[in-house]
Amino acid sequence: MKRFSPQHAQRMDAFLDMLECQIYPECQSKLHSDITQQAITHLAELEPLNKRSKVLDIGCGQGPALELFEQMGFTAVGITLGVEDIDECRSRGYTVARMDQSFLEFADNTFDIVWARHVIEHSIFPLFTLHEYYRVMRHDGILYLEVPAPDTDCHHERNINHYSMLSQSSWRSLIERTGYAIIETVSYRFSVVAGNDEYFGFYCKKARNFESEPK
Repeated sequence: MKRFSPQHAQRMDAFLDMLECQIYPECQSKLHSDITQQAITHLAELEPLNKRSKVLDIGCGQGPALELFEQMGFTAVGITLGVEDIDECRSRGYTVARMDQSFLEFADNTFDIVWARHVIEHSIFPLFTLHEYYRVMRHDGILYLEVPAPDTDCHHERNINHYSMLSQSSWRSLIERTGYAIIETVSYRFSVVAGNDEYFGFYCKKARNFESEPK
């Protein structure tokens, strides 16, 4: 496959710059805080979590997961592109950086847990983004990935910056293709003002290292 030329890279940069105007702050809500608490509690039930674990919260919003991970004694780092979210997180004492989820500025094998709620649907190339998650995770690291379901009464696929709205089976395929083993798949179903809605959650483990496989 042909690599990016400098001209290709410039076009990609320009395209990503154009999409920046579609970023909006992720204000906290009771629904998301409750699901975050539920998902972290279940993660601890599925896998023994070492207090020395390092956590990367991708698309951290204004810090609901960072707060819970820090209360549990973990070292947690958040990334987001929203300036308002960064300011709010830092005002609360969290370690947060402005960073694109598809171009992570961390070394390989850095984190034990990668937490990614409602963020990969904002990726224009989710398979590549999943490989970035995979790259920065340590062997046997845990990924929690959660996405809104398409075609519910809330029509998340119409959201201005939801570029990758896939079925549950499509997400499973991409996750496994990246090299993760899916430990458990969950579904959150609930009703809101717009009607019935659903989120897909995937608990995954880093299963193999592509760098060690024959080219």
